[in-house]
Amino acid sequence: MTTKKISPDLIRAARGVIPCHLLLRNAQLINVFSGEIYPADVAIWHGYVVGFGDYEAEQSIDLDGLYLAPGFIDGHVHLESTMIEVPQLARAVVPRGTTSVVCDPHEIANVMGYDGIRYILESSKYNPLNVFIMLPSCVPATRLETSGSELRAFDIYPFFKEKWVLGLAEVMNYPGLLQCDPDLLDKLKIIHRKRIDGHAPGLSGKDLYAYAASGVASDHECTTVEEAQEKLRAGLHIMIREGTAAKNLEDLLPLITPENSHRCFFVTDDRHLSDMVEEGHMDHVVRRAIACGLPPVTAIQMATLNTARYFMLNDHGAIAPGYFADMVAFESLTEIRVKKVFKNGELVASDGRPGWNLADRPRMALRGSVNIKWLEGDELRIPARTDQIRVIDLCDDQLLTGQSVEPARVEQGLAQSDPERDILKLTVIERHQASGKMGFGFVRGFGLRHGAMASTIAHDSHNIIVVGTNDQDMMAAVIQLNKLGGGLVFARDGEVVAELPLSVAGLMSRLPLEQVHQQQQQLLETVHAAGARQKDPYMALSFLALPVIPQLKLTDHGLVDVQRFQHVDLFVD
Repeated sequence: MTTKKISPDLIRAARGVIPCHLLLRNAQLINVFSGEIYPADVAIWHGYVVGFGDYEAEQSIDLDGLYLAPGFIDGHVHLESTMIEVPQLARAVVPRGTTSVVCDPHEIANVMGYDGIRYILESSKYNPLNVFIMLPSCVPATRLETSGSELRAFDIYPFFKEKWVLGLAEVMNYPGLLQCDPDLLDKLKIIHRKRIDGHAPGLSGKDLYAYAASGVASDHECTTVEEAQEKLRAGLHIMIREGTAAKNLEDLLPLITPENSHRCFFVTDDRHLSDMVEEGHMDHVVRRAIACGLPPVTAIQMATLNTARYFMLNDHGAIAPGYFADMVAFESLTEIRVKKVFKNGELVASDGRPGWNLADRPRMALRGSVNIKWLEGDELRIPARTDQIRVIDLCDDQLLTGQSVEPARVEQGLAQSDPERDILKLTVIERHQASGKMGFGFVRGFGLRHGAMASTIAHDSHNIIVVGTNDQDMMAAVIQLNKLGGGLVFARDGEVVAELPLSVAGLMSRLPLEQVHQQQQQLLETVHAAGARQKDPYMALSFLALPVIPQLKLTDHGLVDVQRFQHVDLFVD
């Protein structure tokens, strides 16, 4: 819950006794409280809206009939998935109308621990973007993998004193919660008047009731109306996700009614830079919702007021007296193409262009994060114990995977990739402690005909993950990642042909967003030319190591049957 200092001058400005700082004239105000749209002049004093109508002001801006809405809020995002630092992220999303994000820094926390969370907090300063934090609940995400850090309840407790911290982030280890894991329960106990976010794909019945009874208040993993309806009935708020790898908006919109829309809001969760540059951020989500039939005012409420209410940000998410003057102006109710963005009552972006300078932004130093055991060159070989293997099956536009048992391609006693059947070798290599641990599997659905893809982005422990058509290219890609200190790499014919270095925890680049976008596009073009079918194959690859989303995943400890929450053998008798 946020509070503001009550100033006598704020009251005087609202009464018209003293001049306001800014008057926005001739707006079509979208009132997210009443659901109305009507002409209004909006008066602003020291970053707050103070009233409507005829006010004396030091400055005025004529909006000439533009619609004026509250600034958009992303209710759940992993900033690290953008692969750029917060100041560059602000340049990407603020001109699109996003003025606040609620982030879960568990990606960088799983790599860097306490220092990773502090890095996000410090790098978020001095930007025209509110970056609120939900403290990671699962570092490590599970005991089925090797993480770079471990954060217990007493480790994260001091962060709750920070004004930008809103609660506990997604409780992914729902099996641990249901089994009353002591450390996880300790984290729930230290929450006081703050939110606890959920992450429980497919959870139903009495297990769902137990999950909700623990204090978890939301879920962003619903993929069907039936699942979302059951969770809504159990009292959870529904985060409707529209990211890069997971797109649930169109499937879930039939859930929304006038009676329940206030319990739902939009999130992106994981959205890559290329999508933000080419399509947009929350403006894109709102446009998609409207195009799918949601009333425009309802869509805007779900991107503003509903999110603010859930997180108890009582002075955000609306244009009303006493609320922060974070606002977006646009011409069309259906297109939502943002023309102007106001942050704390200041014009910070016009026509898609940022209006602030990054020159004086301080940078926080972080240690290197890629630490792997010396490779001799034959570590990726898989001796075949039987001729049947478990295969991870990709699902288009979903984080869920299937699983199947298939005949292995065996040559000279070794299980090999089989590009003709689109069954490729998949390996996860521990990169935090140089332990030499490796997990082996096979995956179907990438479509690669040549080469190998490797990445230090592998949710949530972010070990090295590599998939390829042959061992030589896979090894070349891994060796280059070690040299870069993290990133994304594609190798072919034993040589690296495209890369995107990510020196910040192996997750983010220090470069400007334009350069990162260009390098990412070149990398994706190269991988697509080699046969990859997904729009973003590297994001699809990154989630194959996440052992909290069914069905079959791979960590450095081996294959994980997520539904049974235990390791299973690659080979089947």
